[in-house]
Amino acid sequence: MEYTNLGRTGLSVSRLCLGTMNFGPQTNEPDSFAIMDRALEHGINFFDTANVYGWKLGEGVTEQIIGRWFAQGGGRRDKVVLATKVYGKMSDWPNDQGLSARHIIRACEESLRRLQTDTIDLYQMHHISRTTPWEEIWQAMETLVAQGKVIYVGSSNFAGWHIAQAQAAAGRRNFLGLVSEQCIYNLMTRHVELEVIPAAQHFGLGIIPWSPLHGGLLAGLLRKMAEGSAARGASGRAADALAEHRPTIEAYEKLCADLGHDPADVALAWLLSRPGVTAPIIGPRTLDQLDRNLAALEVKIDDPTSKRLDNLFPPLGTGGPAPESWAW
Repeated sequence: MEYTNLGRTGLSVSRLCLGTMNFGPQTNEPDSFAIMDRALEHGINFFDTANVYGWKLGEGVTEQIIGRWFAQGGGRRDKVVLATKVYGKMSDWPNDQGLSARHIIRACEESLRRLQTDTIDLYQMHHISRTTPWEEIWQAMETLVAQGKVIYVGSSNFAGWHIAQAQAAAGRRNFLGLVSEQCIYNLMTRHVELEVIPAAQHFGLGIIPWSPLHGGLLAGLLRKMAEGSAARGASGRAADALAEHRPTIEAYEKLCADLGHDPADVALAWLLSRPGVTAPIIGPRTLDQLDRNLAALEVKIDDPTSKRLDNLFPPLGTGGPAPESWAW
């Protein structure tokens, strides 16, 4: 396994992050335990979850599964850099969502209880709050850090100017502020290259891409459907994109075949080659999927391959950061 620092911090994390969103809804508890154990065997030390995962209002199903896995002992908690999130709706009451200081602190306590741990290594804001001042947000986060309940703070789904705004407010308080941004980023969704990634690089945030395979569309879906080996058909984000971009996906799978690599490995390797990216989030439903994802670390994206991928999946504008991507 390869490791890198999380943004400008001294924290070492694996180049692949284990996403746990399937634990509960798609993957039962024993299989989830097996996947997490196997991840540690592979050297993956970076696990990502959220208090809303499990999709049963207020229950934090996925966090509970992870907590019971930690409770087995064997150094599991000590080996894991644990990331979870706050913002989502946890009950029908108005203050059980968002980024008010009240909700941040209460949600943190509830996540700690479900996860059966004393500390969250990376506490991420799952979305920007347009109604809460940064002074309030940072006061709550500072309190949690001072209490030892949170070590680092990250963002998710922020625009570039939100990152700048957050860091300016943190700087006024002599607080470390954000150390990472978790955003959707893959060959088919490249808008973060305009401003989010440049902002993250400027302020020293690590980029943690979610949906690196665009809901499975970049994982060889057409080939699997033809072979009858697809565990599930295209749905959601993948279905919408497949209907619109089928010729491109066909060309992509052919390119991967020419390279001699699985499409999922190429998509992950491309992200690993991108500036500012710390660790794409993989979300295996099975042990086999986890094992196969590791092959991405062996794939190297050279300049000719990168150009071929750009031709298939063009960046926005002329490529690169704004404003040069659309202006002189």
